[in-house]
Amino acid sequence: MRVLVQKFGGTSVKNKESREYAIGHIKDALTEGYKVVVVVSAMGRYPDPYSTDSLLSLIDGNNSKLSNKEKDLLLSCGETISATVFSHNLLEHQIDSIAITGGEAGIITTDNFSNAQIKTVNTEHLHHLLNKYQVVVVTGFQGKTENNEITTIGRGGSDTSATALGAALQSEYVDIFTDVNGIMTADPRVVSNAQKLDTISYTEICNLAYQGAKVIHPRAVEIAMQANVPIRVRSTKLKDKGTLITNVPETVYSESVHDRLATGIAYVNQITQIKIQESKEPEQLHVKVFKSMAEAGISVDFINISPNGVIYTIFEKDEQVAREVLDSLGLQPIITKDCAKISIVGAGMSGVPGVTSKIVQTLTSKDIPILQSADSHRTIWVLIQNTYLETALNALHEAFHLE
Repeated sequence: MRVLVQKFGGTSVKNKESREYAIGHIKDALTEGYKVVVVVSAMGRYPDPYSTDSLLSLIDGNNSKLSNKEKDLLLSCGETISATVFSHNLLEHQIDSIAITGGEAGIITTDNFSNAQIKTVNTEHLHHLLNKYQVVVVTGFQGKTENNEITTIGRGGSDTSATALGAALQSEYVDIFTDVNGIMTADPRVVSNAQKLDTISYTEICNLAYQGAKVIHPRAVEIAMQANVPIRVRSTKLKDKGTLITNVPETVYSESVHDRLATGIAYVNQITQIKIQESKEPEQLHVKVFKSMAEAGISVDFINISPNGVIYTIFEKDEQVAREVLDSLGLQPIITKDCAKISIVGAGMSGVPGVTSKIVQTLTSKDIPILQSADSHRTIWVLIQNTYLETALNALHEAFHLE
């Protein structure tokens, strides 16, 4: 049995017109000889009536008095509605289909309601259904505990559902359909000459996703990478094959992309930099600062540590609490608001001299001060003021010939 998993996001199933485009892709897959497992998100986005955020608004959002277990009962309804409506549309096209829940598809999770982790996928029932039907429509974003309690698996959960099912079924591909035609070299809303990538490695797209690119959830990519299942990120409204995410050996990969240094650029804004110097008890500074941030529930990032100082970033929304905590410790932080972190990602950068120099020269030529920097095997980060973000992204995109 040749199996293909196709995931359609909220914008791809929000109305009859968009679902017709989706059904066109399913027909193509059936013509190619596949049995198809379709994973669907809730229909549309807020304020569409059945989207996840719209359902959440019925109970006052995150201020709800309900337990997370009860919230999961409500939020799972969005995908349930989407799956049954989609199956109805397939039957209208004389395509034999059936809609089932994530739990019925064999997705077993932890009992961490609202952010459950997938423990295992039992495909016995799903294989039985694939022998009877051309298409099985599965609710994304949800599973069940070993006690048959409904769970949801966090934002980006439908991507994760799709790759988990693809891995368990050993599908030839997992197609992620969305409103963009693949992975771009940068955010096209900011970089006008951003280009679609034909191929990208699992590691590179994970790095881009974790650093701000939002086309696919990194947890979904990690599952596919472990099972070596290729992912295609495609546009619902086009027949193009989009971007292939695969596990190409780096030597072959470098040749196939003409030894490109960088693959893409991502960014995160609305962050604040905190800088602290301590001369009295510098050896205790790092412990005090990071312990106090953790106890206050504040996530820290972009950390640089020196013998008598520390620099790190937080989300802007946490700035006031962080300031109060540090004041209570008798520390006097230097706080720089309205920052943006830019991430240049590429397997081709590993071990290549001059990459950081290129970044520094590019930003300096545009009179953009670098507030902080760091690097790893495949990623280089720089922190700048948000006011320079658009200029910096376009300049770096051009410097690395991503256009």
